[in-house]
Amino acid sequence: MRTVYVNGEYLPETQASVSIFDRGFLMADGVYEVTTVLDGRLIDFDGHMARLERSLCELDMTKPAQFDDLLDIHRELVRANAITDGLIYLQVTRGAPGDRDFAFPDPATTEPTLVMFTQSKPGLPDSPTAAAGIKVISIDDLRWGRRDIKTVQLLYPSMGKMMALKAGAEDAWMVEDGHVTEGTSNNAYIVKDGRIITRDLGTDILHGITRAAVLRFAREAQMEVEERAFTIDEAKAADEAFITSASAFVTPVIDLDGAAIGDGRPGPVAQRLREVYLDEMRKAAI
Repeated sequence: MRTVYVNGEYLPETQASVSIFDRGFLMADGVYEVTTVLDGRLIDFDGHMARLERSLCELDMTKPAQFDDLLDIHRELVRANAITDGLIYLQVTRGAPGDRDFAFPDPATTEPTLVMFTQSKPGLPDSPTAAAGIKVISIDDLRWGRRDIKTVQLLYPSMGKMMALKAGAEDAWMVEDGHVTEGTSNNAYIVKDGRIITRDLGTDILHGITRAAVLRFAREAQMEVEERAFTIDEAKAADEAFITSASAFVTPVIDLDGAAIGDGRPGPVAQRLREVYLDEMRKAAI
């Protein structure tokens, strides 16, 4: 049985609970982060915590009292659950004021809720999809406008994932004003004539922690990177494509809306970036 963390306590998962009045439950008034564990160590922890702090700030949400102890809590959950490869999910909400109200509760009287749990994923770096590539479909992007804040408002991305599964694909790329924003839970890229193209940062996409690391490694390897929006037609005409996320690392995309990308196989740029990313992140893990 897993040990989880709830508001200062380590508990068996069957004993963990939060109030029915918690604003994360009633209003999706919360933010989250997912940190990868490889070989029992945390990947890019500082980046995830910096983004968590930014998300809290953007929503005028008070930091949980245990904020400065988050590294110790992560490590204790890894130890208690014997995680070698896997994920740690962290969620902060505005708390449980004792009743339902649209107005934010007074942070002086309502403490934020902090919950964390692990997910064991043995062999995570050796996922078969990384070797085979994935298929994606395109869908309209119907999310709210502040996608740069990593909130728990994940209903539409979940719907997009289900649309993809029903279409025989693994994921969906969302499209707004004729251009790809991102995947349901990842950033999206194409490669054309050796140039890596991905949407530039703004409020319309999540500022991916894996994205930042991969683009840094690409530039260090003298690869050309162009940060701009691209269309579905551009993607179909690309030499290769891929996604990045904390759990997928760098995963090739081989098919879009039923059309093969490139020769329909994982391309060399995506494969090389995955190798470099995993190697460098393992060296820097804590």
